[in-house]
Amino acid sequence: MSIGVGIFLMVVGAILAFAVRDSWDAVDLTVVGYIFLLAGALGIVLSFYITNRRRRVPNESLDPAVEEEYRVVEEHRDVKE
Repeated sequence: MSIGVGIFLMVVGAILAFAVRDSWDAVDLTVVGYIFLLAGALGIVLSFYITNRRRRVPNESLDPAVEEEYRVVEEHRDVKE
């Protein structure tokens, strides 16, 4: 769910919760509006969380003195002399 979908759900939820005064016997539109508001807010928060996790750069660099021990340099000599 992206930020746009979350905002859309919040707008629809606000309209249902605060502007619509109709009700059916089986469905209370005010409660449905509040559910949409919560779902939209949760979608926006999750979108920020997931996006922030993707942007993090892992910092797993080794100490330069230790890194030299792990670096392996191989020379390939395929030239016939």
